[in-house]
Amino acid sequence: MLGVVTFILRRLLGMIPTLAGVVIATFILTRLIPGDPAVFFTSNPAADAAVVQAVRVKLGLAEPLWKQFLIYVGQLLQGDLGNSITTGQPVARDMMRLLPASAELTVVAFALAIGIALPLGIAAALRPGSLVDHLSRLISTAGVSLPTFVSGLLLIYFFYYLAGWAPEPIGRLDPFAIAPPTVTGFLLIDTLLAGDREGFGSALRQLVLPSATMAIFALAPLARMTRASMLGVLGSDFIRTARANGLRRRTIVISYALRNAMLPIVTTLGLVFSYMLGANVLVERVFAWPGVGSYALNALLSLDYAPVQGFMLVMATIFVLVNLLVDVAYAMLDPRSALLHHA
Repeated sequence: MLGVVTFILRRLLGMIPTLAGVVIATFILTRLIPGDPAVFFTSNPAADAAVVQAVRVKLGLAEPLWKQFLIYVGQLLQGDLGNSITTGQPVARDMMRLLPASAELTVVAFALAIGIALPLGIAAALRPGSLVDHLSRLISTAGVSLPTFVSGLLLIYFFYYLAGWAPEPIGRLDPFAIAPPTVTGFLLIDTLLAGDREGFGSALRQLVLPSATMAIFALAPLARMTRASMLGVLGSDFIRTARANGLRRRTIVISYALRNAMLPIVTTLGLVFSYMLGANVLVERVFAWPGVGSYALNALLSLDYAPVQGFMLVMATIFVLVNLLVDVAYAMLDPRSALLHHA
C-alpha cells in the first residue's frame, strides 16, 4: 500500500514539469499563428495604424513576448486563465460552462466503445478465423482508416439525410425542447433529476450520432488489443490445465483468461480515452456540439489566444490525470508494478 501511495505522489509531482512544458509550448505556438489579433478585432478593414496599435495595447499585445509570458504565468498561478475576447467572459468560466457537454459526449462514446469492443474482441479471440473475427478486423480497419469528421459526415448523410432516423445535428437539444435546470451539466442526468422524460429522450437522440462517431474512432484499438491479449492468454499453460480439469467454459474465459488479459487492455483504455479528448474537437464542429473543443477551435480561427491556451492546459491536465488513474488501476491488477516503481 505504501508503494502505491508513493507512486501516486511521485506521479503527481511529475505533472508539474509536464504542465509547465504545455504552458510554454502553447504560448509560443499561439504567437506563431499568422495574423494579428488586433487587426482582426478592430472589425474595420480600413482602420489606420493608430487604431490597430490602440487595440494591441488594450489587449496587452504591445508588450515584449517575454513580458507577455510572465504576465500569463502570473495569472495562471492565481488560477486565472485570462479573458476571451470573443465571448467577453473569463476563460475559466467559459470552460466550466462548456466542459460538461464535452465530458458527456466523451464518456457516453467511451462507454459505447467499451460495450462493443470488449465482447467483440473476446468473441474474435475465442473463434479465430470465424465470421466474428473477420468482422472485428473490418471494424478495426475502418476505425483506423476513417478520420472522425469523415465518419461523422457519413453517419449524418445516411441516418439523418437519407433515412431520416436521426435528429438534425444542431447541438445537445432539439430547438423546441426546454433545457432542464443545470445541476451537473450532463443533460442526460439533469433531465432525469428534473423528471423530464421528453427532455431526456431529446438529449439522448441528439447524442446518438456524435457519440457513435467517437465510438467508431475508439473501437479499433480496443477491439484489436482485446483480441490479441485474449489470444495470448488462451494459449497459456494454465488455461489448458483449467480445461483439462473440466472447468466450465464461462469460468475459464471470464475468471481466468479475461482477468489475466486485462493489463494491456487497461493501458489501451487509458490511451484511447486520452486520444478521444483530442478527437472531440472535430466531432463537436461537425455536429455543432457546444463543448470546449468547438469553443477552442472558434477561438483559434478568431486569433483569440486565451481560450486556446486554456483549452490546451485543461486537456493536458485531464490527460495526465487519466494516465495516473490507468497506472493506479494497473497497480491494483498487478501490485508488483507499484512496488517496482517504488523501488
